[in-house]
Amino acid sequence: MRFLIAGLGSIGRRHLRNLRSLNEAEIILLRSGRSTLPDAELAGMLTEHDLHEALNRHQPAAVIVSNPTAYHLDVAIPAAEAGCHLLLEKPISHNMKRVCQLGSIIAQKKLKVVVGFQFRFHPCLSAIRNLLRDGAIGPVTYVHSHWGEYLPDWHPWEDYRKGYAARNDLGGGVVLTLCHPFDYLRWVVGEIESVSAMTGQLAGLGVDVEDSANVNLRFTSGALGVVHLDYLQRPPSHWLQVTGRDGTIRWDNTDDCVQLYQAHKGEWQTIEPPRNFERNTMFHREMAHFLSCIHGTAEPLVNLDDGIAALRIALAVKKSAVQGTAVRIKKEVRD
Repeated sequence: MRFLIAGLGSIGRRHLRNLRSLNEAEIILLRSGRSTLPDAELAGMLTEHDLHEALNRHQPAAVIVSNPTAYHLDVAIPAAEAGCHLLLEKPISHNMKRVCQLGSIIAQKKLKVVVGFQFRFHPCLSAIRNLLRDGAIGPVTYVHSHWGEYLPDWHPWEDYRKGYAARNDLGGGVVLTLCHPFDYLRWVVGEIESVSAMTGQLAGLGVDVEDSANVNLRFTSGALGVVHLDYLQRPPSHWLQVTGRDGTIRWDNTDDCVQLYQAHKGEWQTIEPPRNFERNTMFHREMAHFLSCIHGTAEPLVNLDDGIAALRIALAVKKSAVQGTAVRIKKEVRD
């Protein structure tokens, strides 16, 4: 198959390497020329600078949308109109404008869309999901997800203030950029009914976006939750705790282990990730899954509806922080 990668920052290049490792060789690059990474690994590759010319000239089977958040739909909609399947990085956009337009095209042309929430491919989060569905700790009562990571350390080769994560005009800020928990909590625990949130600029980073957020969640099951996001914590910390009536489950991204406590056993049990698991394993599995979806042997694990749901939650968080009130997801965040 022929692939077009739109956006060659760090995530675009990761997708490129994973495609190559899966023996896909027909890859075209769509470049703006604004990447801050060296060009050595891209040397000799077919490169285009105009999206419509690239689509018309090469007619790719699929497009990987890995440019800045605010420009995702500028690529995704023309690509879908051209009949291309999509690996669409998260969040799918920075607002709901044109999202329905993309959805209509996808449905009309029967295209496959995988949204880039790679934590769906984490074996330990999958294990937690299975434990909860098996009733390992009884009904869930409370959830806490924490993710703090110092923004200047993300891409040390560039001025962090110029990256998409730090710029409002590119769809940055912790709520959108670190929106993974809004997706994996839906997947692991269940649908989120409403949010109330506070955000702030607390890190002294000199950026025009929120760098910290505390979000209270109410799930449709009645369970309560908290998500904390920030651009300032050192060392970085990303963990999840799920409390049930009959026990507790903990996961820490530092060692990727799951800790399970069941009240009737009265002891902790450790569930370790598979041998040789590392961060890129999630992205590699995501890309292999995308190829399977294109070939018709699988259905997207994270489809466009999932991407829309996570975006609605993130936008509700932003709205709640401004208004100082709780926001119901489905009723308050409209297209």
